[in-house]
Amino acid sequence: MATFFGEVVVAPSRAGLDEEEEAREETPEDREIRREIEKKRYRRRCSGEVDVLWTWKSGGCAEEPLVCSRFIVAIGRNAAAFLSSFILDSVCWEVVGVVKLWNEWCRTSSTTNVLPTDSFCLFYRLISDPTVLLCQCSCYVAEDQQFQWLEKVFGSMQKKGLQVTILSTCPVADYKTQESTLTLASPFLKALKTKEFQEQVCCPLLEQPNIVRDLPAA
Repeated sequence: MATFFGEVVVAPSRAGLDEEEEAREETPEDREIRREIEKKRYRRRCSGEVDVLWTWKSGGCAEEPLVCSRFIVAIGRNAAAFLSSFILDSVCWEVVGVVKLWNEWCRTSSTTNVLPTDSFCLFYRLISDPTVLLCQCSCYVAEDQQFQWLEKVFGSMQKKGLQVTILSTCPVADYKTQESTLTLASPFLKALKTKEFQEQVCCPLLEQPNIVRDLPAA
């Protein structure tokens, strides 16, 4: 349970219960369509549905975790475009990794080369400080792929002393507030943080009952 609103906590999963409840309301046609989609996704998963490739992890260093002090992840097209315009538009960064995945909305190339044209999820390293990494993820990551994405990406990094910053966006219409959204200055910035984060937050905290969803929440 969160000690204050805005803290990021790990909640018990009720995914199995939710699926059972939804199954009772499904028609036979819906169940057949869902089965076919799951079969197709399962075949792709068995052949490596989410794959993380690093350019400098080779040879005897392949099993060693990456030394990373700061990891900034931009999720969604708007957040990825923000990184491109204000941070990556310089020669200070180099592409060092890529995530390849397949789902109904995203089908990346099967090539093993790390090229911006081959993937919508790229990792960059700050040349002057190799412990600072950026991830530009503009592709859709399905619900059943999010844990695998997190497991493989963060499984490559050392956890001690690692600070993670997530950038994401949502429509103003989804923002819950007592005042009219028509009077809000748009865009605006809100934050969530864990209790371990002791530095000053650069913007106001997100108010109740607003939440984040999907990969940013994961």
